[in-house]
Amino acid sequence: MKIFHLIFLLIILSSCQNDSKKLVGNTVSENRNVVESKKPELDLIKTKKKAEEALAFCKSKKMNTDLCILIDMSMHSGLNRFIIWDFKEQKISNKYLVGHGCGNNTWSSDESKDNPEFSNEDGSHLSALGKYQLGERGKSDWGIHVKYLMHGLEETNNNALKRFIVFHSWGLMSDVEVYPKGSPEGWGCPTISNNAMKELDPIIQNSKKPLLMWIYNE
Repeated sequence: MKIFHLIFLLIILSSCQNDSKKLVGNTVSENRNVVESKKPELDLIKTKKKAEEALAFCKSKKMNTDLCILIDMSMHSGLNRFIIWDFKEQKISNKYLVGHGCGNNTWSSDESKDNPEFSNEDGSHLSALGKYQLGERGKSDWGIHVKYLMHGLEETNNNALKRFIVFHSWGLMSDVEVYPKGSPEGWGCPTISNNAMKELDPIIQNSKKPLLMWIYNE
Protein backbone atom coordinates (compact mmCIF):
# COMPACT_ATOMS: atom_id res chain seq x y z
CA MET A 1 0.00 0.00 0.00
CA LYS A 2 2.89 2.36 0.81
CA ILE A 3 4.40 1.68 -2.61
CA PHE A 4 1.08 2.52 -4.25
CA HIS A 5 0.90 5.85 -2.38
CA LEU A 6 4.50 6.65 -3.37
CA ILE A 7 3.83 5.99 -7.05
CA PHE A 8 0.65 8.08 -6.92
CA LEU A 9 2.56 10.96 -5.32
CA LEU A 10 5.28 10.83 -8.00
CA ILE A 11 2.65 10.94 -10.76
CA ILE A 12 1.04 14.04 -9.19
CA LEU A 13 4.42 15.80 -8.81
CA SER A 14 5.35 15.04 -12.43
CA SER A 15 2.00 16.40 -13.63
CA CYS A 16 2.48 19.59 -11.61
CA GLN A 17 5.95 20.10 -13.09
CA ASN A 18 4.63 19.73 -16.65
CA ASP A 19 1.81 22.17 -15.96
CA SER A 20 4.35 24.60 -14.51
CA LYS A 21 6.55 24.36 -17.63
CA LYS A 22 3.52 24.97 -19.86
CA LEU A 23 2.58 28.00 -17.76
CA VAL A 24 6.10 29.43 -18.00
CA GLY A 25 6.20 28.75 -21.74
CA ASN A 26 2.85 30.42 -22.27
CA THR A 27 3.92 33.40 -20.17
CA VAL A 28 7.12 33.86 -22.21
CA SER A 29 5.14 33.60 -25.43
CA GLU A 30 2.55 36.09 -24.20
CA ASN A 31 5.27 38.51 -23.09
CA ARG A 32 6.95 38.23 -26.49
CA ASN A 33 3.67 39.00 -28.21
CA VAL A 34 3.13 42.03 -25.98
CA VAL A 35 6.60 43.38 -26.82
CA GLU A 36 6.07 42.80 -30.54
CA SER A 37 2.65 44.45 -30.44
CA LYS A 38 4.21 47.57 -28.93
CA LYS A 39 6.58 48.08 -31.86
CA PRO A 40 6.12 51.73 -32.91
CA GLU A 41 4.57 52.44 -36.27
CA LEU A 42 4.67 55.38 -38.64
CA ASP A 43 1.94 57.94 -37.95
CA LEU A 44 0.22 58.01 -41.34
CA ILE A 45 -2.03 60.97 -40.47
CA LYS A 46 1.00 63.02 -39.48
CA THR A 47 2.85 61.92 -42.61
CA LYS A 48 -0.02 62.93 -44.90
CA LYS A 49 -0.15 66.36 -43.25
CA LYS A 50 3.60 66.80 -43.78
CA ALA A 51 3.19 65.71 -47.40
CA GLU A 52 0.50 68.35 -47.97
CA GLU A 53 2.82 71.02 -46.56
CA ALA A 54 5.68 69.66 -48.65
CA LEU A 55 3.64 69.83 -51.86
CA ALA A 56 2.68 73.46 -51.24
CA PHE A 57 6.34 74.26 -50.59
CA CYS A 58 7.51 72.46 -53.73
CA LYS A 59 4.99 74.33 -55.85
CA SER A 60 6.09 77.69 -54.42
CA LYS A 61 9.78 76.90 -55.02
CA LYS A 62 9.27 75.23 -58.40
CA MET A 63 10.65 71.92 -57.13
CA ASN A 64 9.63 68.38 -58.02
CA THR A 65 5.88 67.89 -57.47
CA ASP A 66 5.87 64.19 -58.33
CA LEU A 67 7.63 62.98 -55.20
CA CYS A 68 9.65 64.06 -52.18
CA ILE A 69 11.62 62.56 -49.31
CA LEU A 70 10.23 62.82 -45.78
CA ILE A 71 12.36 61.80 -42.79
CA ASP A 72 10.54 61.52 -39.46
CA MET A 73 13.28 61.73 -36.85
CA SER A 74 10.75 61.37 -34.02
CA MET A 75 10.74 57.66 -34.82
CA HIS A 76 13.21 55.12 -33.42
CA SER A 77 16.22 54.79 -35.74
CA GLY A 78 15.71 51.05 -36.06
CA LEU A 79 12.44 51.65 -37.90
CA ASN A 80 11.78 52.71 -41.49
CA ARG A 81 11.49 56.49 -41.06
CA PHE A 82 12.88 57.54 -44.47
CA ILE A 83 9.81 57.90 -46.68
CA ILE A 84 9.42 58.36 -50.42
CA TRP A 85 6.12 60.15 -50.84
CA ASP A 86 4.27 59.99 -54.14
CA PHE A 87 2.39 63.28 -54.56
CA LYS A 88 0.34 61.99 -57.49
CA GLU A 89 -0.92 58.87 -55.72
CA GLN A 90 -0.87 60.56 -52.30
CA LYS A 91 0.80 57.61 -50.64
CA ILE A 92 4.12 56.18 -49.52
CA SER A 93 5.91 54.49 -52.41
CA ASN A 94 8.79 53.15 -50.33
CA LYS A 95 10.36 53.26 -46.86
CA TYR A 96 13.94 52.78 -45.65
CA LEU A 97 16.10 53.04 -42.58
CA VAL A 98 18.11 56.24 -42.18
CA GLY A 99 20.86 57.16 -39.77
CA HIS A 100 21.35 60.43 -37.90
CA GLY A 101 24.28 62.23 -36.28
CA CYS A 102 25.96 60.79 -33.19
CA GLY A 103 26.85 64.09 -31.51
CA ASN A 104 29.01 63.32 -28.47
CA ASN A 105 28.20 59.62 -28.65
CA THR A 106 30.43 56.98 -30.18
CA TRP A 107 30.63 57.11 -33.97
CA SER A 108 28.75 54.18 -35.63
CA SER A 109 26.95 53.28 -32.37
CA ASP A 110 23.19 53.52 -31.82
CA GLU A 111 23.32 55.28 -28.45
CA SER A 112 20.73 57.91 -29.39
CA LYS A 113 18.46 55.57 -31.33
CA ASP A 114 15.30 56.84 -29.63
CA ASN A 115 16.33 60.34 -28.50
CA PRO A 116 18.59 62.08 -31.05
CA GLU A 117 19.67 65.68 -30.70
CA PHE A 118 19.90 68.11 -33.61
CA SER A 119 22.09 71.06 -34.46
CA ASN A 120 23.09 73.33 -37.33
CA GLU A 121 26.48 74.07 -35.76
CA ASP A 122 29.68 73.02 -37.49
CA GLY A 123 31.51 70.34 -35.53
CA SER A 124 28.44 69.23 -33.60
CA HIS A 125 28.28 65.89 -35.45
CA LEU A 126 24.50 66.18 -35.28
CA SER A 127 21.88 66.16 -38.01
CA ALA A 128 19.99 69.38 -38.71
CA LEU A 129 16.24 69.63 -39.07
CA GLY A 130 14.50 71.43 -41.89
CA LYS A 131 13.86 71.38 -45.62
CA TYR A 132 16.69 70.64 -48.04
CA GLN A 133 17.05 70.78 -51.79
CA LEU A 134 19.06 67.84 -53.09
CA GLY A 135 21.78 69.25 -55.30
CA GLU A 136 24.71 68.08 -57.37
CA ARG A 137 25.56 64.40 -57.59
CA GLY A 138 29.17 63.56 -56.77
CA LYS A 139 31.60 60.85 -55.70
CA SER A 140 31.46 59.68 -52.10
CA ASP A 141 34.03 57.79 -50.06
CA TRP A 142 31.18 55.83 -48.50
CA GLY A 143 28.70 53.17 -49.58
CA ILE A 144 28.25 52.87 -53.33
CA HIS A 145 30.40 56.00 -53.77
CA VAL A 146 27.49 58.28 -54.66
CA LYS A 147 26.52 61.42 -52.79
CA TYR A 148 24.14 64.32 -53.26
CA LEU A 149 24.83 67.79 -51.88
CA MET A 150 22.19 69.08 -49.48
CA HIS A 151 21.26 72.75 -49.71
CA GLY A 152 19.66 73.79 -46.43
CA LEU A 153 16.69 76.07 -47.11
CA GLU A 154 16.00 77.19 -43.55
CA GLU A 155 17.82 78.82 -40.64
CA THR A 156 17.88 75.46 -38.88
CA ASN A 157 19.95 73.79 -41.63
CA ASN A 158 21.59 76.53 -43.74
CA ASN A 159 25.10 75.41 -42.72
CA ALA A 160 24.77 72.02 -44.42
CA LEU A 161 27.22 72.73 -47.24
CA LYS A 162 29.69 74.34 -44.85
CA ARG A 163 29.47 71.30 -42.60
CA PHE A 164 29.87 68.86 -45.54
CA ILE A 165 26.49 67.33 -44.75
CA VAL A 166 25.52 65.22 -47.76
CA PHE A 167 23.13 62.42 -48.62
CA HIS A 168 24.93 59.11 -49.12
CA SER A 169 24.77 55.39 -48.40
CA TRP A 170 26.74 53.47 -45.79
CA GLY A 171 27.69 49.82 -45.74
CA LEU A 172 26.73 49.53 -42.06
CA MET A 173 23.11 50.45 -42.75
CA SER A 174 20.63 47.58 -42.90
CA ASP A 175 18.11 46.93 -45.67
CA VAL A 176 15.47 45.91 -43.11
CA GLU A 177 14.26 47.23 -39.78
CA VAL A 178 16.51 46.35 -36.84
CA TYR A 179 14.27 47.55 -33.98
CA PRO A 180 14.74 47.45 -30.98
CA LYS A 181 18.33 48.01 -32.06
CA GLY A 182 19.08 51.31 -33.80
CA SER A 183 20.84 52.33 -37.00
CA PRO A 184 24.54 53.29 -36.84
CA GLU A 185 25.11 56.99 -36.23
CA GLY A 186 27.53 59.09 -38.25
CA TRP A 187 28.51 62.74 -38.17
CA GLY A 188 25.23 64.26 -39.25
CA CYS A 189 24.58 63.02 -42.78
CA PRO A 190 21.32 61.17 -43.47
CA THR A 191 22.61 57.73 -44.45
CA ILE A 192 20.74 54.85 -46.04
CA SER A 193 21.71 51.32 -47.07
CA ASN A 194 23.65 50.64 -50.26
CA ASN A 195 20.71 48.82 -51.85
CA ALA A 196 18.38 51.68 -50.95
CA MET A 197 20.71 54.16 -52.65
CA LYS A 198 20.90 51.93 -55.72
CA GLU A 199 17.12 52.22 -55.98
CA LEU A 200 16.98 55.96 -55.32
CA ASP A 201 19.99 57.14 -57.33
CA PRO A 202 18.37 56.78 -60.79
CA ILE A 203 15.16 58.35 -59.50
CA ILE A 204 17.02 61.40 -58.23
CA GLN A 205 19.12 61.62 -61.39
CA ASN A 206 16.05 61.48 -63.62
CA SER A 207 14.20 64.17 -61.71
CA LYS A 208 13.71 67.17 -64.00
CA LYS A 209 13.27 69.51 -61.05
CA PRO A 210 15.11 69.70 -57.70
CA LEU A 211 13.96 67.16 -55.14
CA LEU A 212 12.85 68.11 -51.63
CA MET A 213 14.17 66.29 -48.56
CA TRP A 214 12.43 67.33 -45.35
CA ILE A 215 13.87 66.21 -42.01
CA TYR A 216 11.58 66.80 -39.02
CA ASN A 217 10.95 65.46 -35.52
CA GLU A 218 7.47 66.70 -34.63
